Amino acid sequence: MKKRSFISLAACAVLGLSTSVMAQGEPFRVGLILPMTGPFASTGKQIEAAVKLYMAQNGSTVAGRKVEVILKDDAGVPDGTKRLAQELIVNDKVSVIAGFGLTPSALAAGAIATQSKTPAVIMAAATSSVVATSPFFVRTSYTLYQSASTMAEWATKNKITRFVTLVSDYGPGLDAEKNFTEKVNASGGKVVAELRVPMRNPDFAPFLQRVRDEKPEAVFVFVPSGPGAALMKQFTERGLDKAGIRLIGDGGITDDDLLNEMGDSAQGVVTSFHYSAAHDSAVNKKFVADFNAANKGMRPNFMAVGGYDGMAVIYKALEKTRGQGTGQALVDAMKGLSFESPRGPITIDAKTGDIVQDVYIRKVERRNGQLYNIEIDKIKAVKDPGK
Repeated sequence: MKKRSFISLAACAVLGLSTSVMAQGEPFRVGLILPMTGPFASTGKQIEAAVKLYMAQNGSTVAGRKVEVILKDDAGVPDGTKRLAQELIVNDKVSVIAGFGLTPSALAAGAIATQSKTPAVIMAAATSSVVATSPFFVRTSYTLYQSASTMAEWATKNKITRFVTLVSDYGPGLDAEKNFTEKVNASGGKVVAELRVPMRNPDFAPFLQRVRDEKPEAVFVFVPSGPGAALMKQFTERGLDKAGIRLIGDGGITDDDLLNEMGDSAQGVVTSFHYSAAHDSAVNKKFVADFNAANKGMRPNFMAVGGYDGMAVIYKALEKTRGQGTGQALVDAMKGLSFESPRGPITIDAKTGDIVQDVYIRKVERRNGQLYNIEIDKIKAVKDPGK
């Protein structure tokens, strides 16, 4: 695709000259860009399943418009995300792009969303600064501030004051490290070491040995959900639990979808997060049951709820604009929305497009033969102050 043709499309959108996508009865197309292959394929599969479930429950017609989802696999590669976003907008004439399993993917799509004035719904990426990079972004996942700062606040209130942080060495990990450390320092605690694990082929053993040598009361962990099981196993094998070091962290380390595979080493781990499959509400119980039934017993995780609520935001905005919303009008209709999610009450901030939501302190416990993140505390309506 030539750059000139893409810029021409953007100009048409600004001038309101492209009317075909606004015609009543013309399909309303959503371009869903996810990592369906590669190391982060589980993210894509969870979000895709949740999008399908939302449409199955709510129908495929909104305000007289047939909703079509066009799924594209970027394999978690930002250059692929950018190319696919361009193709979806220019060739497939989508009105919304959505998904973005990783922060670099969301950033790659942001420039395209801004240039073409296309709303972009972040269903997974969690680095705080991402939403601010485009006025056409809204987020239905979470931010690392929401989990890391809440975890630090809970830990210091419970008389834990000496910490080591152990995070993956990329944007979200650095976000988690920064927010956790700042809140600990403000609360009178101390982070005695900040450890960063390479993203590629991570070997946690030397880092966990360093944790043991520092003798903290707790280690705060952020890693992508996939490697969490390996970290949990090595934490126990190296005897950190027997040394009196508590494992706490962002909820991704006890991902609902992988939790049972972690075994007893996960029991007692305390995390801070915006969703648990064990969340006790009628909305969530139906969501989990329907998700299980549609996906052969697969348990929904935080990625799934981000995708499910992302489709809810798109549907509700299309309803608000009576089926005619595109560009700025559509993203404006998304901002300010409030509704009951499977995770609890959420709001899309009217000014920033970022999510405001309850954050839960959860403890891994065995219930009816399975491991769950059981909510033991709640902080209401947490907003990322970086916005």
